[in-house]
Amino acid sequence: MPRNPRYDPLFEPIRIGPKILKNRFYQVPQCTGAGYRNPGANAAHRAVKAEGGWAALCTESCSIHPETSHTKVTVAAIWDEGDVVNHRHMTDSVHQWGALAGIELLHGGGFTDNFGTRYVQTAMHQMQSASVPHSYTFEAEEEDLARIVTMYVEAAKRALAAGFDIIYVHGSAGAFPAQTLSRFFNRRTDKYGGSFENRARFWLELFDAVRRAVGDYCAITTRFSVDQLYGTAGIELEEGLAFIELVTRHGLVDMWDVNLSGLQEWGEDAGPSRFYKINHQAPWTRSVKSIAKVPVVGVGRFTDPDEMLRVLRSNQYDIIGCARPSIADPWLPRKIDEDRIDDICECIGCNLCISRFERGATIVCTQNPTALEEYRRGWHPAKFKRATSEEVALVVGAGPAGLECARVLGERGYKTHLLEKDTELGGHLRDVVRLPGLAEWGRVVTWREGQLAKMANVEILRGVGTVEASDLLAYGATRIVLATGAHWLGNGITGFGPEPIVGVDHTQHGILTPEQYWTGKPIGQRVVILDGDGYFMAVSLAEQLADAGKDVTLVTWYEKVAPYTDFTLEGPNLRRMLREKGIAERVAHWVQRVECKNSVQLEIFDIYRDGYRRSPGPTPGAIPRRAGTAVEHLECDSLLLCTARQSNDSLYRALKSRRENWAETGVTGVFRAGDCLAPRYLADAIFDGHRIGREFESPNPERPLSIIRERQIWGQPVIPSAGAPVL
Repeated sequence: MPRNPRYDPLFEPIRIGPKILKNRFYQVPQCTGAGYRNPGANAAHRAVKAEGGWAALCTESCSIHPETSHTKVTVAAIWDEGDVVNHRHMTDSVHQWGALAGIELLHGGGFTDNFGTRYVQTAMHQMQSASVPHSYTFEAEEEDLARIVTMYVEAAKRALAAGFDIIYVHGSAGAFPAQTLSRFFNRRTDKYGGSFENRARFWLELFDAVRRAVGDYCAITTRFSVDQLYGTAGIELEEGLAFIELVTRHGLVDMWDVNLSGLQEWGEDAGPSRFYKINHQAPWTRSVKSIAKVPVVGVGRFTDPDEMLRVLRSNQYDIIGCARPSIADPWLPRKIDEDRIDDICECIGCNLCISRFERGATIVCTQNPTALEEYRRGWHPAKFKRATSEEVALVVGAGPAGLECARVLGERGYKTHLLEKDTELGGHLRDVVRLPGLAEWGRVVTWREGQLAKMANVEILRGVGTVEASDLLAYGATRIVLATGAHWLGNGITGFGPEPIVGVDHTQHGILTPEQYWTGKPIGQRVVILDGDGYFMAVSLAEQLADAGKDVTLVTWYEKVAPYTDFTLEGPNLRRMLREKGIAERVAHWVQRVECKNSVQLEIFDIYRDGYRRSPGPTPGAIPRRAGTAVEHLECDSLLLCTARQSNDSLYRALKSRRENWAETGVTGVFRAGDCLAPRYLADAIFDGHRIGREFESPNPERPLSIIRERQIWGQPVIPSAGAPVL
C-alpha cells in the first residue's frame, strides 16, 4: 500500500554539502562489534538497512591510526589499503540501494587502550586513563598535534577511496577533539589551551584540513556532545552551543550530529529504557538548530513515526537519527513508506546489543534475532525460505522463544499450532514488565502477538492448562518444539557453588522465589534478596520492594550488585538508585546457613575470608590455605531467592521416554527452544526460537547449523607488511 500522506515530510530529500539524502531516516554511527575483523558482517548488516529504506548508513567509531587502537572492544579501522578494500565492500553494498555511506574517524587521545599495537598515546596533557589502570598518555607537542591532523587527513583520503560519502570527525564522549575543548582534559597554557578560543583551535584546524582534503567530494560532519553532563569536568551546554556557533561562522561542517554523552557513561546517550524514554535528549539538543545553518541530525531511540514528525515540525532536528531502532527493525523506513506502521518492530531499550559490544563480541538484538547474522547465517529480517514439506508444527509455550519460533514457522508457510497453558501470552515476561522501568520490554510480546494474528496458517490455543506427553503424541503434529521456559530454584544453588544453601527451602514460610512473590506469597517488612543472577532481577525487585516501603538488603557473591548491568549501561544509575532509596548492599558475601524460626536467620560470610597464602602441600579433604570461619548474622522477615534458574524440561523428558511411540503417532522430532534448553538472556532465548524456525528441516534443529567464519587464511598476503612506515 502507498504510504499515508501525513508521513510525507519524513521522505523529503535534504542536501548535506555535496550529497543528498533521499529521505530523513539516518543510521548514525553504530557499533556492531564486527569492526575491522568481520567486513562481511558489517557490510551485510548495513546493506539490509539500505534495502529497508535508510538514506545513510554509517560505520561505528573507526580508528584512524595504530596509535589509537581498541582491543577491549572491536571497532572499525581505516589504517591502510587493506581497510580500504574491506570498507569498499560496505559502501558498494549500501550504494546499490541508493543510500549514502558514512565513516566516523576516531582518535581516542588516551581513551583507547592500545594493548594490541603497543603505541603510547598522546593527549593535550599527560593524564592517567580513567578506565585502564596504570596507563598514561604523554603530552602532545605542537608537532604531535600537527601529526594527528595529518592522520585524520590521510584517513579521510582513504575513506574517499573506499567510496564513503560522509566523513565524520568523531567529537563525542571522550574522543580526542572533545578533549581539546574540555577544561578538564586540556590544561595547556600555550595557544591550544586556556581560553575557549584556544581550546577550540585544534578542532577548527582539523575541520579545515579535512574539508580541504575531501570536502568537494564528501559531506563533512561531526558527532558532537553539546553537554557531557559533568559540569566543569566536561563540556557544558553553554560552551557546546558556543562551539557550534563558532564552527558555523567558519562554515566548516555540512551537518551537525548532536547528542549528550558523558566521558565515561555513554549510557547518558544510548539511554536504557529503564531510565530514559524516547527523545530524552531534547531539552539539551533542541536549541542547536537555531544556531546551526546546516542540517542537524540527532538521536532519541525513535520508533514511532508520529514522534518523528513532531521532531521535524518542532525544528528540533532536520534528520531522524537512529542506531538501536535501526537494529531492532532494519526495514523501519520501508514499513512507514508502505503504510505498515503496525509491522514496525520497536526497540525496547534493553541495551543487550551494547552489552555484547562492551564484552568484545558482535551485537545481538532482543527484538531482531537476525542482527549480525545477515552474512554469517544468510538471514534476512524480512525474507524467509518457504517450507519444503506439509509437516504440522506444534510449539508448546507462548513465552518469548515460543512466540518467535511460531512466528518464523508461520512466515515460512508451515501450518503451526501454538499451545499456551495460560490465557495470556508472554510467559515470564508478563511479570518482568511489572518491574520498575521495564514496561517497554512488553513490546517483545505485543509485536509478536500482532504478527501472529495476521497469519492464517498459525493457530494459537490459549488457556489449555498443563499438557502431558500423551496429549502431544495424540495431537497429530509431525515436529514438536517445547518452549516451556525455566523457573527460579528455591534451594539457593548458584554459580558460586553446586550445593544448596543449608536451610534454604522455598516451601517454608519466609522464603520465596520471584514466581512466588508474583503469585502473592506473603513478604515481610525486612527483606533480604540473594543476587546470584547478576543481571536485572534482584536489583529490580529490590527497587520495587523499597518503593513499597520495605527495608531491603541485597546480598551477592559478585563484587558489585547486578554486574551485568554495567554492560547494558544501566549500572551507574542503578547504583545511584540503591543509595538514594536506602537499599543496603553486602557485596562479595554469600550465605552459609539459614534458619527459619519466628524470623529468618542468615549466616553470611566474606567470600575472601580464607587465607591468602597457599599451603606448602596438599591436605586430603581440605583447601590448600587457611580456611576462614568468620560469619556475620543477618535477620529478616523474608528471604527472596534470585539465585539460579532451571529449565522446565519434564515434558521433554517424558516425550523422550516414549520415543518408541513416536512413529505410530506421526512424530518425527521433539526439540527444546529457549530457556527450556538452558536458561539464558532474553535475546538468546528469542534467537533460539528464531533459529529453530529457520532450520526446522535440519535433522536436529536444536543444534545450530554451521556459520561463515571471517578470518585471515594462513599463507595469504597481508596488508600492510611488517615494518612498513607509519605516520
